[in-house]
Amino acid sequence: MNSTSAHILTHYFPELTAEQQRQFERLAELYVAWNTKINVISRKDMDNLVVNHLLHSLGIAKVVQFPAGTSVMDVGTGGGLPGLPLAILFPEVKFHLVDSIGKKIHVVQEIAQELRLHNVKASHTRAEQVPEKYDFIVSRAVARLATFYQWIQFSFKKESVPGQGLYYLKGGDLSEELAESGLVHEVFDLNAYFQEEFFETKKVVFVPQHPTA
Repeated sequence: MNSTSAHILTHYFPELTAEQQRQFERLAELYVAWNTKINVISRKDMDNLVVNHLLHSLGIAKVVQFPAGTSVMDVGTGGGLPGLPLAILFPEVKFHLVDSIGKKIHVVQEIAQELRLHNVKASHTRAEQVPEKYDFIVSRAVARLATFYQWIQFSFKKESVPGQGLYYLKGGDLSEELAESGLVHEVFDLNAYFQEEFFETKKVVFVPQHPTA
């Protein structure tokens, strides 16, 4: 990660410690290295890794602050996005990254170990098969919202914490998809927080834990 890329993260997250900055720098290096073996990130996108993947993942942190001691499941994490960047940002929060593709989860496990992210667990499984319950669920455009919510609707803890629910990174015109879902929701435009052109149509969709109440 070059100094310009590093500056982008500290510009938007000035509270990053020296250790967190080092972890982000190493995370970018590991993605470059792993991507030569396994296509965890679109190869044509590697030049824009920091903005299009790391900063994009951290967009969730602009709309919610996960309290220390809470738990988050990242569904369809692929190569660890948005879970790994969020786990670096929130070291006191437990993250469970799940994906149905085993070789990608292997990459996530190796990266988490290399970065000494003791708050990360990664599993080769589907969300519906995970017995644990979570305070928050995050994901990056895995499926249409109506379909995705069916996978995770029973994955929340009963006891409530502020802002509990799903934080879903999506892009483009979502009006039809959101209407189709029938779910109570709130949409946050990431271009309100980040000035890069990539974020022009990028959003975080928040669905509270009881979305049909």
